[in-house]
Amino acid sequence: MNRELEYMFVQSARVWIPDAEEVWKSAELTKDYKNDDASLQLMLEDGTTIDHKLDPKTKNLPYLRNPDILVGENDLTALSYLHEPAVLHNLKVRFIDSKLIYTYCGIVLVAINPYETLPIYGTDIINAYSGQNMGDMDPHIFAVAEEAYKQMARDERNQSIIVSGESGAGKTVSAKYAMRYFATVSGSASEANVEEKVLASNPIMEAIGNAKTTRNDNSSRFGKYIEIGFDNRYRIIGANMRTYLLEKSRVVFQADEERNYHIFYQLCASANQPEFKNLRLSTANDFLYTRQGRSPVIEGVDDAKELRTTRHAFTLLGINESYQIGLFQVLAAILHLGNVEIKDRDSDSSLIAPNNRHLTAFCELVGVTYQDMSQWLCHRKLKTATETYIKPLPRLQATNARDALSKHIYAKLFNWIVEHVNKALVTNVKQHSFIGVLDIYGFETFEINSFEQFCINYANEKLQQQFNMHVFKLEQEEYMKEQIPWTLIDFYDNQPCINLIEAKMGILDLLDEECKMPKGSDDSWAQKLYNTHLKTCSLFEKPRMSNRAFIIQHFADKVEYQCEGFLEKNKDTVNEEQIHVLKASKKFDLLVELFQDEEKATTPTGQVPGTGGRTRLSIKPDKGRDTSSKEHKKTVGCQFRNSLQMLMETLNATTPHYVRCIKPNDFKLAFSFDPKRAVQQLRACGVLETIRISAAGFPSRWTYQEFFSRYRVLMKQKDVLPDKKLTCKNVLEKLVQDQDKYQFGKTKIFFRAGQVAYLEKLRADKLRAACIRIQKTIRCWLARKKYLRQRSAVITIQRFTRGYQARCLVKFMRRTQAATVIQKYQRMCVERKRYRQKQAAALAMQTILRAYMARQKYQALLREHKAVIIQKHVRGWLARCWYKCCLEAIVYLQCCIRRMRAKRELKKLKIEARSVEHFKKLNKGMENKIMQLQRKIDEQNKDNRVISEKLVSLESSYASESERMRGELGRLRGVEEDAKNKANQVSSLLEELEKLRKELSVTQQEKKTIEDWAQKYRDEMEKMVSELKDQNGLLKKEKDDLNKMIQEQSQQMTEKMTRAIAQETQQLETDLNEERSRYQNLLTEHLRLEEKYDDLKEELAHSTNVSKPGHRRTDSTHSSNESEYTYNSEYAELEDGSRVGEDVTRGMDTSLTLKLQKRVTELEQEKQSLRNELENREEQFQRARARDDAQFRKARGAELEYESLKRQELESENKKLRHDLAEMRQSLLGGAAAGTGAPGSPAYKVLLDQLNASCEELEVRKEEVLILRSQLVSQKEAMHHKDEKETMTEPSVFAQDVNKLKDADELKQAYVGLKDTNRLLEQQLQAQRRTYDSEVESLRGELQNVKEENNRQQQLLAQNLQLPPEARIEASLQHEITRLTNENLELMADDPTASREARVIILRRMVDLMEQLEKQDRTIRKLKKQLKVYSKRIGEMGAGQAEGQTSPGQMVEEPIHPVNIPRREKDFQGMLEYKKEDEMKLVKNLILELKPRGVAVNLIPGLPAYILFMCLRHADYLNDDQKVRTLLTSTINSIKKILKKRGDDFETVSFWLANTCRFLHCLKQYSGDEAFMKHNTSRQNEHCLSNFDLAEYRQVISDLAIQIYQQLVKCMENILQPMIVSGMLEHETIQGVSGVKPTGLRKRTSSIADEGTYTLDSILRQLSAFHSTMCQHGTDPELIKQVVKQLFYIIGAVTLNNLLLRKDMCSWSKGMQIRYNVSQLEEWLRDKGLMNCGAKETLEPLIQAAQLLQVKKKTEEDAEAICSMCHALTTAQIVKVLNLYTPVNEFEERVSVAFIRTIQTRLRDRSESPQLLMDTKMIYPVTFPFSPSSLALETIQIPTSLNLSFLTRV
Repeated sequence: MNRELEYMFVQSARVWIPDAEEVWKSAELTKDYKNDDASLQLMLEDGTTIDHKLDPKTKNLPYLRNPDILVGENDLTALSYLHEPAVLHNLKVRFIDSKLIYTYCGIVLVAINPYETLPIYGTDIINAYSGQNMGDMDPHIFAVAEEAYKQMARDERNQSIIVSGESGAGKTVSAKYAMRYFATVSGSASEANVEEKVLASNPIMEAIGNAKTTRNDNSSRFGKYIEIGFDNRYRIIGANMRTYLLEKSRVVFQADEERNYHIFYQLCASANQPEFKNLRLSTANDFLYTRQGRSPVIEGVDDAKELRTTRHAFTLLGINESYQIGLFQVLAAILHLGNVEIKDRDSDSSLIAPNNRHLTAFCELVGVTYQDMSQWLCHRKLKTATETYIKPLPRLQATNARDALSKHIYAKLFNWIVEHVNKALVTNVKQHSFIGVLDIYGFETFEINSFEQFCINYANEKLQQQFNMHVFKLEQEEYMKEQIPWTLIDFYDNQPCINLIEAKMGILDLLDEECKMPKGSDDSWAQKLYNTHLKTCSLFEKPRMSNRAFIIQHFADKVEYQCEGFLEKNKDTVNEEQIHVLKASKKFDLLVELFQDEEKATTPTGQVPGTGGRTRLSIKPDKGRDTSSKEHKKTVGCQFRNSLQMLMETLNATTPHYVRCIKPNDFKLAFSFDPKRAVQQLRACGVLETIRISAAGFPSRWTYQEFFSRYRVLMKQKDVLPDKKLTCKNVLEKLVQDQDKYQFGKTKIFFRAGQVAYLEKLRADKLRAACIRIQKTIRCWLARKKYLRQRSAVITIQRFTRGYQARCLVKFMRRTQAATVIQKYQRMCVERKRYRQKQAAALAMQTILRAYMARQKYQALLREHKAVIIQKHVRGWLARCWYKCCLEAIVYLQCCIRRMRAKRELKKLKIEARSVEHFKKLNKGMENKIMQLQRKIDEQNKDNRVISEKLVSLESSYASESERMRGELGRLRGVEEDAKNKANQVSSLLEELEKLRKELSVTQQEKKTIEDWAQKYRDEMEKMVSELKDQNGLLKKEKDDLNKMIQEQSQQMTEKMTRAIAQETQQLETDLNEERSRYQNLLTEHLRLEEKYDDLKEELAHSTNVSKPGHRRTDSTHSSNESEYTYNSEYAELEDGSRVGEDVTRGMDTSLTLKLQKRVTELEQEKQSLRNELENREEQFQRARARDDAQFRKARGAELEYESLKRQELESENKKLRHDLAEMRQSLLGGAAAGTGAPGSPAYKVLLDQLNASCEELEVRKEEVLILRSQLVSQKEAMHHKDEKETMTEPSVFAQDVNKLKDADELKQAYVGLKDTNRLLEQQLQAQRRTYDSEVESLRGELQNVKEENNRQQQLLAQNLQLPPEARIEASLQHEITRLTNENLELMADDPTASREARVIILRRMVDLMEQLEKQDRTIRKLKKQLKVYSKRIGEMGAGQAEGQTSPGQMVEEPIHPVNIPRREKDFQGMLEYKKEDEMKLVKNLILELKPRGVAVNLIPGLPAYILFMCLRHADYLNDDQKVRTLLTSTINSIKKILKKRGDDFETVSFWLANTCRFLHCLKQYSGDEAFMKHNTSRQNEHCLSNFDLAEYRQVISDLAIQIYQQLVKCMENILQPMIVSGMLEHETIQGVSGVKPTGLRKRTSSIADEGTYTLDSILRQLSAFHSTMCQHGTDPELIKQVVKQLFYIIGAVTLNNLLLRKDMCSWSKGMQIRYNVSQLEEWLRDKGLMNCGAKETLEPLIQAAQLLQVKKKTEEDAEAICSMCHALTTAQIVKVLNLYTPVNEFEERVSVAFIRTIQTRLRDRSESPQLLMDTKMIYPVTFPFSPSSLALETIQIPTSLNLSFLTRV
């Protein structure tokens, strides 16, 4: 065991072991392998440990796995270990993980069918691959097509692309995309759109040649070889198609889950169409030929729609409607023929029932008789030497004959369609070269294999042989080129298998021989095969269990063929009488045309030799045989062998390119990989054979520089020598001991298989050791740093801890001492408290006891005292009772005695009364009593007076307090008066007095109650006033908040409107840019058509010897600004030339010229319409801006309305408060009226003062509200006059504020406030209406005055026009002064203030008139100078007349004599005079023959533009419209001509772009427009054009400048294009960051800076050269910024596109390189002062892609960061970069599939274009901002080097 083997099979080494399910399974060694070990200890990926036994005889070790960094490589030959498991694993990783379907395997492109539509075939992808080397981009079918196209152009050799694979692998699609690529990149050489016709042939061939099988829904059932022809300029001129071995048996039979050819189902799906009614079709299930597979529908396919596509393709290829209907009739006839039922008549004959509807339909469709067709379907004609017999056929043979006829008809139809497709693709242009695309069936093996599989596998054997020889040849050429020893490589040669099939006495020869035998059969042919080859050929075998089959060992696998049907299919017989019946059709010409060449057919596909200089591969007939004889007709096998032989000759004469299509699974699942099926196909298609051939030699190849850069880490410093080649040799001799493992070539090192992996392991081990050493040192440093940091921290902690502990100890000691003191005092306090408690308790007990004893003693004394009292009272009561009894008895006795005495006395009195003395004594007693009563009355009167006085005093004292009781006081006075009147009623008066006293007391109580209520009410009012003050403060605060809110809302609305205006402006600018871009693209198309037209005219001129006629001039009477001449002057010239050419060349195609002329006219019209649309867009932009201003004003009005509502709310709140205060005031007054004397109290006055103050404050608030309302109304009126569409309020804006009024009281108050506001507004509105009516009346009067004044002015103007020029000015001035004076007098009479304003206006008008007068004076002086010049010329010519030529409008009354003009110094006017005959010389010297370099360096920038404009000024000065027109036309045509001639020269294009822009700016600057004149000096304004308006020509020159700009961008792009990828991606600006990975046979451009390699410095130098050149030429700075922005966009787009298509560039280190390169570009922008030109923003996608390569790509947070960071990249681009991310070293990790899916999920909601690549052809629309020149025209000097001496300064 050698050193390398022992070194590789060590512990942890990974190997591949066979597996029944996965074919190969990965495992890892658990211990080192020794030389004598019989087994390997392995651990699988799932952790299972196994013991792998080795073969004791061979001791073959399992295959080693490649390093992880090699997994997923673009080229399988880049793998270090080249074997089957490595290939399978690499394809699986690329297909499943990276979603990459293409992989290189040396010269082969392996394409795996994804069963999903991928966005990798667009035009942007085609443009990205166009012009690129095959190894520089990721594998793609476009890369193979580009390689073929490039080799065809470079090597002048025809090319072939061989696409193979089994059914369902995607062969047809690959071939289709290859043809699409050729059609896109090459274009066509004529206007016939040949590339569209080539692509249109695909749907036709798919419809008639493709069908659904169990493996593929669109399987091609025939082989085809398409030759795409190119002319000497490598443009498509036509194509030719050849087909092979159509599967005719499918027409009459289909297996389960399969279908017939698509065209039948398309017809059945469209049977209801009107044009197909005559075909009598129905659904596919109604016909035998379309229902046998029981799968008539393909999911997702609309057969009716597909038929429309097919018919469109027929039309595009020139097959008209009638022929299409004929084709469909034939197809429908085949379907009806299949439904013809043949019945048994007896055992040997059959019959067809009469009036069979399907046979009737067949006969009607093909135009034959029912009787003939039914006769020969059931009979056949037998010919002998002497007689002819008609033999009936059994039902089975008749059915077979019917099916054979159907197959034959379809084959003829197929061949006819192919023939007409080829005719449509043929052109008259001679073919220079071609690229052939071979779409042929791959190796097939089924359970039952028949004649078709035999032929297919035979063809694949031939193709595999050619492939092996080509691979072997390329290997040999590579070794010889590198001058290394050539050793014969052993590879599988399948020539024995081919000889077995095609050699003499081979299988095909024996089959043909058996077909010639009268009674030949499949069994007899099988016995011949067994007898001939079974013992002589090891590749031929006989099955054990069958005598009717044989086995052939093909290059891919063993295949068992069933002999049944071989003879019949090889003969391909059909009843000739049936053919004769069809040929006899007189109604159907197409059917006759199908069979008219029956005898001439030589191949089963009926190819017809074409014309046009192509290399034809049609099969020629054998003239030595009688082709009309059926016995000598070539068999299918013979024909196929001959056609295959010619195909191989064609392929051998071309350079082949191989595409192997792989079917990943049998279930058509998207991105599902079945290893078993894949390995079968890899073995069958020759990919593994390619690997084996490569592995047998030196598959790994490195340049010396790449090897040195990759394995520099394995070298010591002393090993590095100046000679890299010698260094590599020395290192390899030390690293690899076996000299046979490598070879040193001329420029490369060649390695055997596995050596790169060995070197990679050495490199990885060295790097790992270095990493370990670095890690050890860094970890030591980190650990020591951590230790020192921890030690310092510990010391610090200890210091602080000890201090803390000391402080804690001191604190403890202090606390202990304090606790002792506290305890002492505490204990003392406790003892004292205890003593005092005991003392108090003792005292309390003594007190209670003594009190108890005292109370007891007191109670005893009290009881004794009470008993004594009771005794006393009882004894007294008893004594009184006794006394009363005695007294009553005594009284009773006295009464009785007195009664007795009274009776006695009465008797005496009665006696005395009867006497006089008795009466006297009686009267005397009465007088005394009367006098006593009188005295008593007087005393009572005195008492009454005293009482009355007291009452009066009481009344006076309480009068002020009894005002509320006046009624009671009145009653009291009445009582007093009654008391006076009735002195005798003293008792009643006393009662009244008592009553008054009571009422007085009640009144006093009520007074007190009122005072209490007044005090309470005052407190409540004070509280309410304070609350009102608080509410007022809150209202003020709310008012301030509302004002603040209003301001904030106003600001927000302003910002919102500003943003809306900005967005609208941005949208309009975007639309404007799009229109500009579209317009400029149309200009580009127009220029291209003009150039193409010029080329056609030149070719026309070269093809004839007739000279071109002279230029036809246009009538000079036309206006100089007619756009028709402006746009069509050159076109008319060309059209005249072409018309003359057409007269002399009859053989040319005039339709093309007419089409081109029509197209040019249409483009001109479209150009004019686009210009109008551009102007409309600009007007819309202005209107939109005005609309935005109006919306802003409307929003401001809404804000004012909002303020109005808020103020109304405040007013309503204040009104409510005022109303509440008024109610309180009234209630207070009402309550005070109930008492007496309350209103006069001080508290009441204070309360009233507070209420009045509140009312005054409310009045002030009301006045403020009214003022605000008046301001609001005035603002509303102002807004109303500005915009009548605005309303007074915006309810929608304030709905949220109104909704806040939830309370009913608030709603009521708001309603009241709104009513007041509406009332006020109505009053104001009425006032405004009155004002408006008065203003309308005044305006009507003013309008009448204006009309009268206008009439007066017209009259005066008519009078002034009749005056001479000098009198006109004076008259107009006089009239103006008179008018102003009248107005002034009127104003002074009406209004002094208005008169002052009028004076100001008059003064301004006077100033304007004075300026006009000065301007007219300057014009007069200018005209006089011109007049002097003319008079001088007349004098020099000897003319005696004084009149000179003047421009229209000039009038000179008196002749000016030349002799009287005094001489002055020359005052140049900045004009150059030239003669008309010198115009061509001027254009030639100044434009056509001018060298830009000399002008740019030595002269002022833009000198040619200034000279041309000065000449134009002179023509304008002369008022010569024809001279102006011819000069401008000649200038434009000459610039176009020089650009066409030298359009690839950057300096020329830049020079004329600068001069064209300067000429355009001069036309604007001196046009006389106020917008441009304001930038001029007064002297420059004198040089303005005076007679012509050249606005139309300005547009033409602007279009020319756009064309020059686009030409400049293309020129710069062509210069930069080769530098971008090399400088931005491939070159290592930071050396040593990224290592070179091993590459395969498809070598990429080296990233090492060899000689001739472009670097970033090359790009920067080129950009600096561009910038300096444009600055020297005087290009406008704004235009330079646009150019730089466009260049940076191209750099970013090209770099990003290549990054997205190159897997080897997607790594962390490459992201760093890109970011560094971008920073260098930004530094260049900063140095040039171009950072604000927008160029940096164009690099944003590239910057984000570089950042994406460098960021972490693992967690959810990383995904979120990526989604937020990569906003300039599309989702497709982000996913593509993540899929392509490839580690360069083993230390990097790949991006997991789960992370990519997370990114896709997060970016799902993005609305963006699905396009993957950036559009590198996109050109930003260019604008030419006006840039006035400060250079005075009169100071310009013309250098003599320009040879313009014929120009004269004026």
